[in-house]
Amino acid sequence: MALLRFIIGRIILLINFIFSPKAMKREPIAQQSVDQQTENFSLYQLNACPFCVKVRRNIKRNSLNIELRDIKKDNHLDELVANGGKRTVPCLRIDKEDGSSEWMYESKVISSYLDQVAA
Repeated sequence: MALLRFIIGRIILLINFIFSPKAMKREPIAQQSVDQQTENFSLYQLNACPFCVKVRRNIKRNSLNIELRDIKKDNHLDELVANGGKRTVPCLRIDKEDGSSEWMYESKVISSYLDQVAA
């Protein structure tokens, strides 16, 4: 099963590489405004997860600067489970000014939210 998952994951990454979306072009001031909105966003993800690929494609398409955190590295999995409550990826962490964090799951919900931020 692990071998099959590895092979399918590599196929997904290859297709994503070949058909990578073009980034949205904005005026520098507009891009700076969007960057300020997303500076406290982090996406917890796995490299070959198809739902994570979907969200990363949305991030690229909308020219958003969001930190990507692979849950297999640097104890990001422990942080995700301890603070977000689930081991599910993708998960968008939104750090708010008051010090609290919102943890958003589900690729469709995350993509919809990011589309609103990019608009």
